[in-house]
Amino acid sequence: MTTLTCRAIVFDMDGTLVDSTALVERIWGDFAAEHELDVVELLAFAHGRQTHDTVTRFLPRLPEDEARSLTDGLQAVEAGTRDGTVEIPGAAAFVASLPGDRVALVTSANHELARSRMAEAGVPWPAVVLASEQVAVGKPAPDGYLLAAELLGVDPGEVVVFEDAAAGLEAARASGASVVVVGDHDGPAADGLPRVAGYEDVSVTVRADGLLELTLP
Repeated sequence: MTTLTCRAIVFDMDGTLVDSTALVERIWGDFAAEHELDVVELLAFAHGRQTHDTVTRFLPRLPEDEARSLTDGLQAVEAGTRDGTVEIPGAAAFVASLPGDRVALVTSANHELARSRMAEAGVPWPAVVLASEQVAVGKPAPDGYLLAAELLGVDPGEVVVFEDAAAGLEAARASGASVVVVGDHDGPAADGLPRVAGYEDVSVTVRADGLLELTLP
């Protein structure tokens, strides 16, 4: 068992609270085929990053207005697809068990897409949500996690972040937060971090001093 204490908990979304892997791979696969890109390389980069960052990384010569249009189109397709997203096991119940004013979501998806996926998976919508529109510099930069801590009124070092992808793990670590890996990512960004497969055996207690005490299997 691993025990962590904190004043707030911040989650990534895709791969951390919801699983939309099949849907994401299908949409990016179509994009890669249309633009004659290596889909394996594209998916390896895209996971955990803002859509626009992926578009501009793989189509660097595209004018900015066209890149934005492509980004908007990809996000609209994702938000409009109502199947293929499920909760990470135990995520909905775990988020619901947390004090509402201590929880935030930091996602590389835009607000509409985040709403759609969280609703489809049945995971509660936190009071503090930072989608791609609110974070100018996306993961692996720590900006989103630093802003989440500020909005929650806590020091970043008093936060526990749940993340699943290299870019997000790097961002969370750079923010100064404690980090828990969700899933099986085993790259350098995950070295030395506690890990969970889901939330069914994760528990939280509010201590007398106000700290949250997390127990991980």
